[in-house]
Amino acid sequence: MAATGRDAQSAVADREIVICRVISAPRELVFEAFTEVRHLSQWWGPEGFSTTTRAFEFRVGGEWDFVMHGPDGTDYQEWICWTEIAPPDRIVLLHGEFRGDPNAFESVLTFAPDDAATRIEMRTVFRTKELRDEAVEKYHAIEGGQQTLSNLAAYVGEIVRKGVQD
Repeated sequence: MAATGRDAQSAVADREIVICRVISAPRELVFEAFTEVRHLSQWWGPEGFSTTTRAFEFRVGGEWDFVMHGPDGTDYQEWICWTEIAPPDRIVLLHGEFRGDPNAFESVLTFAPDDAATRIEMRTVFRTKELRDEAVEKYHAIEGGQQTLSNLAAYVGEIVRKGVQD
């Protein structure tokens, strides 16, 4: 019998990371910031990181092949495949180091209106507890995710401010 509701949640709790943030920008704009490389290259990644895109196609089955450049000069090969896109509510993606990565993880991003702001939730589930723990301990995934959403908030906040000034 398949797990449902609370049982399903507890079945993955030790394999997941959940990061939430309320962003002072309309949901459509926050969602759009995930859909175009011109936006992603401005905010994606933790503090001090930059991103170089090698290929980008935002559609179900489409891929984003990119390199994250760390502040210490380390390059991180990254690959994302979008598995579900429901504008402006939800994006589901598979994220690994390369296509076919056996350690790739799934992230579900939800975008909910919160008055004039947007509540974004990033729920990431790893294949094993050990992979989740490695991401947290070795790669600082929780802090990195929080910093990434902070970068997103600053980026779309600036777009909103410029729009008000225009």
